[in-house]
Amino acid sequence: MRSPAELDDVPWHTLTHAYGSAEDVPELIRALYQDDEDTVDEAIHELYGNIHHQGTVYPASAPAVPFLAHAAHHVPAKREDLLMLLATLADNAPGDTESPRRPGSSVAAICAELARVLPELLPCLDDTDRGVRRAVLRVIAAVAELLPAELRAEVLARIGGLYATDPVAAVRADAMVVRARSGISEVEALDSPLPEVRLAAAVLAAERSGPPYAPRLVEVLTEDGADPDPGDEGFPWPGTASPDQHLTDLLVQDPDAALTVAAGWIAKGDIGSRGSWIARRIMETWRDREPEALDLLLAALPHRRGAGTPAHGLSTIGRWIRHVPKPRTELRDALYEYARTEQEESAGPALLALTHSRDPRALDLVLRRPDPQTLTAAALSFAEAGGRLIPAIRSALAAGATGNEAIDLIGALERFGTAAGQAQPEVIDCLDTGRGAVVAARLLGRIGVPSPQATTVLLRAAASTDPSLNIAAAVAHYRLTGEAEPALRTFETLLATAKGPTHWYLAGLTPLGRAAAPLLPVIEPLLTARYDWTRMAAAEAHHAITGSPDRALPVLADLLSATPVGLSALKALAGIGEVPEHLRPTLRAFAFSPLRLLSDTPFSEDTHPDEELRALAWRLLTAG
Repeated sequence: MRSPAELDDVPWHTLTHAYGSAEDVPELIRALYQDDEDTVDEAIHELYGNIHHQGTVYPASAPAVPFLAHAAHHVPAKREDLLMLLATLADNAPGDTESPRRPGSSVAAICAELARVLPELLPCLDDTDRGVRRAVLRVIAAVAELLPAELRAEVLARIGGLYATDPVAAVRADAMVVRARSGISEVEALDSPLPEVRLAAAVLAAERSGPPYAPRLVEVLTEDGADPDPGDEGFPWPGTASPDQHLTDLLVQDPDAALTVAAGWIAKGDIGSRGSWIARRIMETWRDREPEALDLLLAALPHRRGAGTPAHGLSTIGRWIRHVPKPRTELRDALYEYARTEQEESAGPALLALTHSRDPRALDLVLRRPDPQTLTAAALSFAEAGGRLIPAIRSALAAGATGNEAIDLIGALERFGTAAGQAQPEVIDCLDTGRGAVVAARLLGRIGVPSPQATTVLLRAAASTDPSLNIAAAVAHYRLTGEAEPALRTFETLLATAKGPTHWYLAGLTPLGRAAAPLLPVIEPLLTARYDWTRMAAAEAHHAITGSPDRALPVLADLLSATPVGLSALKALAGIGEVPEHLRPTLRAFAFSPLRLLSDTPFSEDTHPDEELRALAWRLLTAG
């Protein structure tokens, strides 16, 4: 250990942390010894932010270790916090590239310093505060493999004493984990009379075995994991994840086990929404598990009443039920009952979920109390009901809907095809008044109903200073009139003056088709652009203009991957209807993977990107 008197012996000005020079570190360490608790807490907070920042450590981190150890020894009121700071600095997981044994790794110097001062921290194992004992066990777990053999044997023997006799079950569990990570297996731990020890042993066993997990492990995790110890922040798992997150991450690797555990936790009250969270993670991670997970979320809804309302759970159901082809009747009936209640906090999310489930009863409820969000959802689910929904959407637009509400309502009209032409007056007014102007311009072109008022407003919008509106209005004008010149001028100007990636512009010109042929000299060089989105959009535009896939196919094939740009390339390939033979294994991986390869986004209103990836891959495979 090093006392504050030695702080000036370290050349802090030559060291750095998250915010630059480490010259402020001595002042923060001295502040740890102040009598004012707020000052000490602020110093600890600052140290967490600079010598350890979001999981990263710095050149100034290791030199601070012996000083922090001294403070932990001499500032008993903050001993737990300081020990946890030391443990966090030294965090490393088995198999990490940032191993403490790897010379030059960022954590190696920290662990070396901590191993040197550890003997002076061992008295903390006898501290009367359970949090301190747990924190020092976390410190030991980080550096046990670096200790000299004799010291390591002594440390593990003392930890064995804690495992056998500590009055706090959570401390015994921690001690068992540290010994297990050091190669000392407590074979009886899985059958311990202490649930905390059983749970820790089951997690360790799951780590070692990997999925699928043995029935006995699943049983223990179900029975003993439902109600976590409120003081488990000191649990000596590797890395900076909380014990609960670590357990969830393990469970999600085995969806059958995870759903079993989640069902057990929900049956016991879904404490902390932990069972619900696992169900949600399963849907985010694995394909085709939504029906089972949604049943669990439904079972968890009553447990939310005590905490206010089940609104959050209903919102989660609403997000995922739209991806289930045929939601169960029991689930839809439950949503209907929630949607009929007078509790608006629950009724709103329930009605959205019911609408996303495509239950016919939702349509009447939406029209009884229409609002932009439910009308938009209804347009997605009931495109055949345009005769009832279009008047309601027109009324909402005429009433002055603005911002995202206007954007969503105008976008919803597109679902009704040419029938949306009934709303042309309201859409023209939105474009003219700048309410959702880009989507309004786009819809006017797609409706395909020419009128002097529409073409005049579109020409005026095409002269806007907003490039997105320029493009949408110019293309819509072309679609209504067949006059390509205004659109060509717009694209020529935008492509000539662009200072960054041009894919947004290129994507907009594909509706022009062969009429955009004069732009080919600008587009062809972009087929080899450095930015992947630009190459993708250039390939799509080139095919739209020329009708030939020869130049586009190699570019799109090269971009094909389970990424957003790769999905766009796959859509373009599907539009062309051809796929190079060497891509068929990739398409089979997309089509048959049990894991989700793409995550959902807030912008995927009706189709999950991963489902779109799978469907397009399957379509191309079966077409050939």
